[in-house]
Amino acid sequence: MARAAAQYVCQSCGASFPKWAGRCEACGEWNTIVEEAPVDATPKGLGAAKGRRVQLVGLTGATPAPPRQISGIGEFDRVCGGGLVAGCALLVGGDPGIGKSTLLLQVVARLAGTVGCAYISGEESIDQVRLRARRLGLEGADVRLASATNVRDLVATLDVDHPPGIVVIDSIQTMYVDTLDSAPGTVAQVRTSAEGLIRLAKRRGFCVVLVGHVTKEGTIAGPRVLEHMVDTVLYFEGERGHQFRILRAIKNRFGPTDEIGVFEMTDAGLIEVANPSALFLAERQGNVSGAAVFAGVEGSRPVLVEIQALVAPSSLATPRRAVVGSDSARLAMVLAVLEARCGVSFAGNDVYLNVAGGLRITEPAADLAVAAALVSALADRPVPGETVVFGEIGLSGGIRSVGQTDLRLKEARKLGFSAALLPPGRRARKGKEKSAAAEPGMTLSPIAHLRDLVDSIGRPASRSAGRSGVRMEHA
Repeated sequence: MARAAAQYVCQSCGASFPKWAGRCEACGEWNTIVEEAPVDATPKGLGAAKGRRVQLVGLTGATPAPPRQISGIGEFDRVCGGGLVAGCALLVGGDPGIGKSTLLLQVVARLAGTVGCAYISGEESIDQVRLRARRLGLEGADVRLASATNVRDLVATLDVDHPPGIVVIDSIQTMYVDTLDSAPGTVAQVRTSAEGLIRLAKRRGFCVVLVGHVTKEGTIAGPRVLEHMVDTVLYFEGERGHQFRILRAIKNRFGPTDEIGVFEMTDAGLIEVANPSALFLAERQGNVSGAAVFAGVEGSRPVLVEIQALVAPSSLATPRRAVVGSDSARLAMVLAVLEARCGVSFAGNDVYLNVAGGLRITEPAADLAVAAALVSALADRPVPGETVVFGEIGLSGGIRSVGQTDLRLKEARKLGFSAALLPPGRRARKGKEKSAAAEPGMTLSPIAHLRDLVDSIGRPASRSAGRSGVRMEHA
């Protein structure tokens, strides 16, 4: 029988090669290719033997809803789709120190009263975990602790008739399989460790929660296949300078994706925020130029957030474009449309854009609010403080309709806003009076083209003459 050829795998991206090389052709990293033990394609003569026939069934049939474990932390349960599902694998990623371990310790402490919970740490000792639990006031919770990194030992501990219902592995990058020669945290170790733990969780019916480190680009470290193996992927986001933390669902086989949960970091741990819109707008100052309130939707939840812009004369040959909490490519597109379609030029000016509160916005419906903040900052004329803005901008300057308009307006009306600048959707085409009657207490102003928004705020005066005048004066 021919010997299986050796396989060389890049420990940075997971690409495999038939021979060793100093530089990975897939990701360009140096000295990351390591030889891995070959895996037989047909172990124990599997290719020659006949397998069992697999039963094929139809789509019709009654399948009971999967049982869920409700933690009682509403924001966490919302993101998970209503609670943790028995036998599922959940991956939680986030920056170092953002609060992943704190959140999961609070979750298992809440669940410990109804289901057995185990917290296995590969980064901290048992005394360190106990110290955090004491600081959070959770020392009385019936949570089983362990400090281990060998997957073989964990499988032997959990492969029993009555395993814990919830098992937290903190973190998957510290786990290792002793049959592999590579170090913990490499592609092969992360993939093999996760596969063994997920297979055991589905066979025994308990929920395994894996904590994943992230790279400097913000993605979960290790092979991309790790996110395909699990049932749910959650990212814990937030700025170090803000007390708010956002738990965002990227993938969920048992619930909606793009759902968010909002938490506030305090001395007593993470506290859920039931009404994030009121919190994000708590320190907003009305009638200030360069600010617009965006009515967005994250998953099934409407969120109102303030978008701030600052336009200042630049002394650089290439003016700066700084963005915090939004997409820099969308900002570049909005600036180009304003200049090409509306005659509003930002040349010679530094542009700064910020989403207040530490929330990151990826929704195209924020284009109109970004444009309103930019024009307001350049013209030094404030957007009316009681107005919310939302809509997608096309390259022609037209404003495209967005989904869930009623949900956005309902949230805005609940927080005391009385006017809205929105795309000319089906509601607005019926007439302004009928639209306003359909939304009691709100005046809806449809914006068909970006020029209408610029005219409503006021066209900014040219700053180039003023700058040249200053230079001539000094000359």
